[in-house]
Amino acid sequence: MSGEDSTNSVTDQHAYDEFCQLLSTACGIILGGNKQYLVNSRLNKLMHDNGIGSLAELVKRLQQYPESKLYVSVVDAMTTNETSWFRDYYPYDFLAKTLLPEMSTANKELRIWSAAASSGQEPYSISIIIDEYQKNKKGFINPAKIIATDISQTVLSDAREGVFDQMTLDRGMSQTRINRYFEPHGKMWKMKNEIKQRITFREFNLLGNYATLGKFDVIFCRNVLIYFSTEIKKDILSRIAGVLNPRGYLILGGSESMANYSERFDVVRLKNGLVYQLKE
Repeated sequence: MSGEDSTNSVTDQHAYDEFCQLLSTACGIILGGNKQYLVNSRLNKLMHDNGIGSLAELVKRLQQYPESKLYVSVVDAMTTNETSWFRDYYPYDFLAKTLLPEMSTANKELRIWSAAASSGQEPYSISIIIDEYQKNKKGFINPAKIIATDISQTVLSDAREGVFDQMTLDRGMSQTRINRYFEPHGKMWKMKNEIKQRITFREFNLLGNYATLGKFDVIFCRNVLIYFSTEIKKDILSRIAGVLNPRGYLILGGSESMANYSERFDVVRLKNGLVYQLKE
């Protein structure tokens, strides 16, 4: 390796380390030491569009202008995750067969939080399950409210619109449900208002003030804790426990575990997965 190549390598590593620190401060996400490819793939177009030639230059701009639109766009790009309809399905089966029957006996509004809701597939899937349950069990008339949050302003804007292309719908949405819950919107499909009206979309950082959200009976916080450090995971789970109603439920991602992060929940074992219930 030439002296110049070695210097560039050190400079690139320093810029990557600084970028990781910026992202961690902004939203708690820990990239680790081997995710340069992820940073490049998510930021290449954004950097090109803003005339930024290197990660070092980007870091410098972000440090100089922490409140800028560029800063928001970078956080958006790095925190937007893939999602699908009725992902893993067992949480939705649990919702339909256990949670809703349990909670239909309570004379109060059912409140569900979809944390890290991304482009909306999760909260819309939850709302569809509630709608199907209410129509099948005519005695269940409790109102239900879903708070859907994400740190990314861009995906939240798209989620509020509730407009999806056929390829996106094909990732977990049956044609029967498409016909029932969507209406044609040009070459796209738009979610019907009867499903949208239960959902309030809000920008929210999981490192923020949970008290502003209120209390919940069920919290979906799926496939997001894996991006945080051990200490931040513990902190988030403690805050989540604080906004759950007594014996409320927390649903994590299929590959996520509560082990070593919190002792405030009982494990509820299902046929195809686990959910967690707040201890008394």
